Amino acid sequence: MTRMKNNMDITILKKLELGDKEIKIYLTLLEYGAISVRGLAELSKINRGTAYDILKKLQEQGLVSFYHEETKQKFVAENPSKLLDLLRQKESDLHKTKGGLEELIPELSLLQDRGDKHPTSKLYEGHKGVKYILEDVLETMVNSKTKEYYIYSATELSEDMNKAMPDFSKARIRKKISVKAISLAEGGKTHGLDERRWLGTHDKSATVIIIYDNKCAFISRDAKGAPVGVIIENENIYETQKLIFLQLWHSLGTK
Repeated sequence: MTRMKNNMDITILKKLELGDKEIKIYLTLLEYGAISVRGLAELSKINRGTAYDILKKLQEQGLVSFYHEETKQKFVAENPSKLLDLLRQKESDLHKTKGGLEELIPELSLLQDRGDKHPTSKLYEGHKGVKYILEDVLETMVNSKTKEYYIYSATELSEDMNKAMPDFSKARIRKKISVKAISLAEGGKTHGLDERRWLGTHDKSATVIIIYDNKCAFISRDAKGAPVGVIIENENIYETQKLIFLQLWHSLGTK
C-alpha cells in the first residue's frame, strides 16, 4: 500500500472490534478502489479464502459492498463515514446489553442466595490489599440497614490501616457509618460516629478484626512484617463474631 500515508493512526479502528487483517483489507479497498478477491489477496498478502470471509463480515458491518463486472465480482469500500454508523450501532448494542444486565443481575443474585452457604474467603496483600478491605467495609456498610460495624483495634495494625487509607475515618463519617471499637491495648481515639472501649492488654501487634454485615475481615502481618488481610463472607461466622464482640463490649462497659 505505497500510496497510504505512513503517519496515519489506524489503531482507533481496533476500538470498533476490527482485527488486523480486517483493517488491512478495508484500507486496501480504500486505497485501490474496486478490486476482485484475487487482486485483493495479492495486494494485502492475505489468503484468498480468508480475504473472502473478511469481506463477508465487512459487508455485514456496512463497510464494504460489491458489484459484478462482466464475469468478475468486485468489491469496494463504502464511504469512511460508515465507520460512525458502525460505532453508533455498537453503542446501541451496548446500551441494550446494559439494560439486559440490569434486569438479569437481581435474578442472578437470587440464584446465588439459593446456593450453598459455604464460607468464601479472599486474601489481600500489602497496603493496597488493606485499602481494598477498608473500601469494601465502606461500600458494604453504605448499603447495610444497620449502618454500624464492629472492630477489634490493634496499635501497629492501625498504623498500617492509616497508611493504606488515611482518609478512611472522614469517608466513614461522611457516609454516616457508625462503629464500635474495642482497643486491645492502650491508645486510640474517637473521630465521630464511633465509640471506643479498651481491653487493657499490652499486645500492640495483634490482628485487627472487622465485623461488618455478614463479613469478617482479618488484618495482620506476614512473616516479613508486611500487612496482609483476609475477608471471610458467611452469615453464621459474622453472627458468631458479632455476638462475642457485643458480649465483650457490654462487659467492658460495666468496669
